Amino acid sequence: MRKSIAQMIAPSTPRKVSARSIATQIPNVLIHEIIDGKPYYRKGYRDVLAKTKTVEDIMGSSSLQAFLITYLTIWIGKQIDEHKYHILTNEAGLHLDRKNNLAGDLLIFDSSKLTIDKINKNYASVSPLISIEVDIDIALEDLTAHSYINLKTRKLLDFGTEKVIWFLTESKKVMVATHDDGWQSFDWNYDVEILDGITCNVGQYLKDKGSEFA
Repeated sequence: MRKSIAQMIAPSTPRKVSARSIATQIPNVLIHEIIDGKPYYRKGYRDVLAKTKTVEDIMGSSSLQAFLITYLTIWIGKQIDEHKYHILTNEAGLHLDRKNNLAGDLLIFDSSKLTIDKINKNYASVSPLISIEVDIDIALEDLTAHSYINLKTRKLLDFGTEKVIWFLTESKKVMVATHDDGWQSFDWNYDVEILDGITCNVGQYLKDKGSEFA
């Protein structure tokens, strides 16, 4: 069952970045994450720069991505012990250090570590127990999908996250990474444990709803 990350995602050829540097002219609102001091831009940011789309046009998730994030949030929220855990969603910000700011689709925190006084107008600076991602939200230009997933996951695990889970709508796969077990990959028609015996099955949920993406 255990595989390398490269075996789980079909490699994609990175697109070449124009020789002309565009970074100095890109507004901060188009930055989705910063990893090791490098900005990673939102999908569609080039369309905004070319003025064929507005910032608002690219800020939202696809309906499928939003549908799955909502399902996961509600499903987990119904079963989780709200006294032990906090759930943050909606691209919740994580401040790892001065060179690393990440965004999470769904983050589960130990409430004894993310105490109420640490919930404020800044990014959370406490490591989540569980990080759940649905698809990739950055423009892939100078790296492949599996390189980005590996990079972001490693940052989270090194920060103290116990488990990182990726749901990928294109391949209909679930990828799970932990310190102890490394990487594992499953069909998304599989019961995946989140924590404390709480499981979810994205494929079955979509099938039950009659979705063509099941």
